[in-house]
Amino acid sequence: MVASEAFGIVKTGGLADVVSALPPALADHDVEARLLLPAYRGATDNLRVDHAAAIPLGSPLGDGPARLLPFVHKTLDLAGWLLDCPPLYDRAGGPYLDEAGHDHPDNHRRFGLLCRVAALVAMVEGLTGFAVDVVHAHDWQAGLVGAYLESFGGVRPPVLFTAHNLHFSGSFDPGVLPELGLPSAMQQVDGLEFWGATSFLKGGLYYADKLSTVSPTYATEIQTESGGEGLYGLLAGRGDDLHGLLNGIDATVWDPSHDGELAATYGAGPQPSDGKRACKADLQERVGLTIDASVPLVGMVGRLSWQKGVDLLLEALPSLLEHGAQLVVLGSGDGPLELALRTAAAAHPGRVAFVQGYNEGLSHRLIAGSDLLAVPSRFEPCGLTQLYAQRYGTLPVARRTGGLADTVVDADAEPRHGNGFTFGPPNAAALAEALGRGLACWADKPRWQACTAEAMALDRSWTQAVRPYVALYRALAATTRSSP
Repeated sequence: MVASEAFGIVKTGGLADVVSALPPALADHDVEARLLLPAYRGATDNLRVDHAAAIPLGSPLGDGPARLLPFVHKTLDLAGWLLDCPPLYDRAGGPYLDEAGHDHPDNHRRFGLLCRVAALVAMVEGLTGFAVDVVHAHDWQAGLVGAYLESFGGVRPPVLFTAHNLHFSGSFDPGVLPELGLPSAMQQVDGLEFWGATSFLKGGLYYADKLSTVSPTYATEIQTESGGEGLYGLLAGRGDDLHGLLNGIDATVWDPSHDGELAATYGAGPQPSDGKRACKADLQERVGLTIDASVPLVGMVGRLSWQKGVDLLLEALPSLLEHGAQLVVLGSGDGPLELALRTAAAAHPGRVAFVQGYNEGLSHRLIAGSDLLAVPSRFEPCGLTQLYAQRYGTLPVARRTGGLADTVVDADAEPRHGNGFTFGPPNAAALAEALGRGLACWADKPRWQACTAEAMALDRSWTQAVRPYVALYRALAATTRSSP
């Protein structure tokens, strides 16, 4: 399993949660998974690394000595290898951006090396002693694994490529191909070429044996011109190979009855309100909101971007405040959106709070302490925050798109099975209307308790979500793939 991040090692978003939750869920089905990730600075903090068993790789792309460091996680059921190449990975900043928030200028080499080494691990059994039946590559950072296997030639394991978000294409100047050691013949429409650039994402979609994305609705959306981000022709042509597999959540990490981050724990019984009320007061105090159980609290957590609809929430803020609600937002992203949120918090002290950055513990407290969770994404491949919210008895207010459409049932449209509130058009008026309906439900306590009980009773765990992955892996493992 090749990826650029995994929860408990390095995390910037939902990709990390998926990558770390899959291996232990797969183990229950006798599927043994090993991770391959870059050895970023600080990546070993929660790992036991066997330096004595390091596997030297030489200098595959000429960036200096590289090696594989076997690891097991100290607390999570994860094992695999870190790809150690200090000139590429041991640096300040994050996995993709430097300290100033700009892309690392050599990201093509950093993730090209990851893909090349993944192909070597897959092809050369004696390299690690781990016989690979299937390679599962995640998102554009692992998109060239299939291209490298194709270029190596010979019998090789099949590749499943999962596109978690088609919006990020990993596109670079085509002059990078010689640096990456890939043949120039791959720079064509039937290959890596994408609007004149070399795209890691397109490489994943073209050279993998099977494709998946993270919800059934998103799998349909990306085969259309409006949702395909310029790749809809390729995806529609590979429709038989494309599977929409809905994400799950790690129910051991996200469990309100055993969550050590919370001021009080609570379960899904008929009266979870005492613990949840304590979580709400704790959240209000931590972020500087007026502590008042009688005021509805709307939360939002995640990347602050146009995709996530943060601007729609800002436009809907006057309506939200007219309803007497509070708002707390946790996240970071686009500078203008961060500034607008800071301005709103300053203009409405005690009623609006903004916490810039990302804090895992605070994200748990926000989801537990909020009454409603705003998820106004313009597009959303799957989304995890709405799944966390439902488990914590916090009803999502979400746009009907991608995985949100697959997981949030509007309580007004389906009174018996409602677990949130949805809206269609990506505009502030539609969001404000849905928030208003959510706040009206909150004020109707018997109805609210019925809706939150419905949401908390859902099984969003990987116990169920992993089954189609197991079936897909087994089908792939039964095939033999040869490259010229």
